[in-house]
Amino acid sequence: MDEIKEEVKEESEKNAKSSAKEWLKTILIPIVIAILILQVIRPTLVQQQSMMPTVQPNNYLIVYKLAYKFGHEPQTGDIIVFKSGLMTENEKAKYLIKRVIATEGDTIQITDGEVYVNGDQLEEPYINGDYTPGEIPETVVPEDSLFVMGDNRPNSTDSRSEAVGFVPEDTVMGKVVLRLLPLNEIGSVYE
Repeated sequence: MDEIKEEVKEESEKNAKSSAKEWLKTILIPIVIAILILQVIRPTLVQQQSMMPTVQPNNYLIVYKLAYKFGHEPQTGDIIVFKSGLMTENEKAKYLIKRVIATEGDTIQITDGEVYVNGDQLEEPYINGDYTPGEIPETVVPEDSLFVMGDNRPNSTDSRSEAVGFVPEDTVMGKVVLRLLPLNEIGSVYE
């Protein structure tokens, strides 16, 4: 009788250990996968109007954090998220979403509402309206820096402002690659 009780006890302990292992696997594997995914992408909810009409407030975007690693550089036209020198109400660095207009070594000029990069007027069908406020004399974008602007030019704090200025490439969190919400607009933010 004692042998049967001992066997039942051992079997019960085995089942408990097996059940605990399965429970740990069920919990830990998704957590590890989520952590790995968040090292590559970052979901971002847009709260400002500076990228209208391309990106609207409350759009839910996916930012690819590895876009500029491994030798890839930001390109003109990329929509990026970067850590700015501006502060939130909680005294944390504010992340901004903007379009790359010029990269290191490019010459940027804004005059009479038109944007020129390396002497050529940009065709910008994505902007809100057809005029870019602000005057910037012909200026060379410094090494390892970007000149960025929002698509909603009258309502965008961007490289035209001293508060933002040229964006150091090492402050770029990643490239916007996908819009998830609203569902009727799911897909690329690029035309």
